[in-house]
Amino acid sequence: MREIVLDTETTGLEPTEGDRIVEIGAVELFNHLPTGKTYHQYINPERGMPLGAFNIHGIGHDILEQPGQPVPGGITLRDKPVFARIGQAFLDFIGDARLVAHNAGFDMKFLNFELERAGLPGLPGARAIDTAAMARTKFPGSPASLDALCRRFGIDNSMREKHGALLDSEILAEVYLELIGGRQPDLVLGSAAPAPAMGATGDTTWRPRPRPEPLPPRITEAETAAHAAMLAKLGDAAIWKQNA
Repeated sequence: MREIVLDTETTGLEPTEGDRIVEIGAVELFNHLPTGKTYHQYINPERGMPLGAFNIHGIGHDILEQPGQPVPGGITLRDKPVFARIGQAFLDFIGDARLVAHNAGFDMKFLNFELERAGLPGLPGARAIDTAAMARTKFPGSPASLDALCRRFGIDNSMREKHGALLDSEILAEVYLELIGGRQPDLVLGSAAPAPAMGATGDTTWRPRPRPEPLPPRITEAETAAHAAMLAKLGDAAIWKQNA
């Protein structure tokens, strides 16, 4: 099964109010293993960059609506292609894969706005898995931001000083694999799955293997108390109490 974990950076929050995509980053997974294939593109938004958005991702100092000092090593956007020029290449990369994004509704509405504007086919919302929604379901009442999930799963995000689409998609891929059951001990993001050994026979379909040592519980005392309170409200008929 092929999946694309993606992220976008934008000039703001709402495409119908004139905001545009300025960066797309995506990584490919196959059977929940990274293949090493990525997509990364900076995009000229054909408009100015609000200071608030710039302070989040640090992209496009050359098109700031409030001109500032040049940023050494900063990413410029005036010289980058517009979305209409790269839209088809993006669609070619994702193909018919399932899409994975954090707060997927945000990325999907921007991507579909840009695709429609460029005269390209849109992406059905049903194709997208929202890792933020997954986290809220799995850990009710707990923070579901990407940084919070990195802390929960022990994922290194020290390079994430500002938002960046490719780095965020690589980090999100690790978070996603934890949310669906845990990374494998030999998983290194960006490397392809190892080929079967010479002479190997039988089914080579990848399947998750049990961890050598179980993970310690990650549920907090507050989460335990919240769960107990919820069960108390449900009463003795709750299915969780029937086998207790």
